[in-house]
Amino acid sequence: MSTSSPETVRGAVRKTYGSIAAGKAQSACCGSDSSCCGSTQPSARAIGYSDEELASAPEGADLGLGCGNPQAIASLKQGERVLDLGSGGGFDAFLAARQVAPEGHVIGVDMTPELIEKSRANARKTTVSNVEFRLGEIEHLPVADASVDVVMSNCVINLSPDKPAVFREAFRVLSPGGRLAISDIVAIAPLPPALADDMAAYTGCIAGAAPIPDVEHMLTEAGFSQVRIVVKDESRALVSGWAPGQRAEDYVASASIQAVKPAREGSSARRST
Repeated sequence: MSTSSPETVRGAVRKTYGSIAAGKAQSACCGSDSSCCGSTQPSARAIGYSDEELASAPEGADLGLGCGNPQAIASLKQGERVLDLGSGGGFDAFLAARQVAPEGHVIGVDMTPELIEKSRANARKTTVSNVEFRLGEIEHLPVADASVDVVMSNCVINLSPDKPAVFREAFRVLSPGGRLAISDIVAIAPLPPALADDMAAYTGCIAGAAPIPDVEHMLTEAGFSQVRIVVKDESRALVSGWAPGQRAEDYVASASIQAVKPAREGSSARRST
């Protein structure tokens, strides 16, 4: 969206996801008549969630907004402190809270007031006491320096108009040796103008996708090492319905993104794919 200001983009994203939280749209991706990002439990299973995970989260937490399962690569341990960027209805945050309990803690951050309200309401349906939700932008996290062990995110960073700031903030809040575990959309080919300049395609997880080399560069520039980005070829079936007739699956794909904050200052960054 080269012709739109960052605030215009954020406003469009906030409006779209606010509508989803209010039940006025079925899915964030590509409009209310789309099933992209999974709007039902079978779709959640298709992107990597188990029946046990789906059953363990409170009703209403899974809004069908993900493009993968960051829990699968996070390797969460009891006692860890976890931050979920763009926490939505709280689905991944609740799953993480279960894994790090009882001593661990999870913070979900989202810029959409309606989603924060919904996630807090979902928390009140449970006995979970080690999860909280904070209103804020992922480019300006309301989280202290070096205060978390793991940063997770699910199909959200592609929506940011300032992705380098997101990765810098993730690096800042991670403790030395902390790690990223992200499921997101990346560009695998140049987007045609019809998609690249379409705000609906941006709020729908397509037009904001960055090319893999750009993501690698942003991560290493932020200070991360051991960067690993793995494209999920099977995501073509998921993406194919996002923009009917525009073959979005030829241009974007779901990927798992991992990186580590070096344990010592001055550790060299390394990239791998």
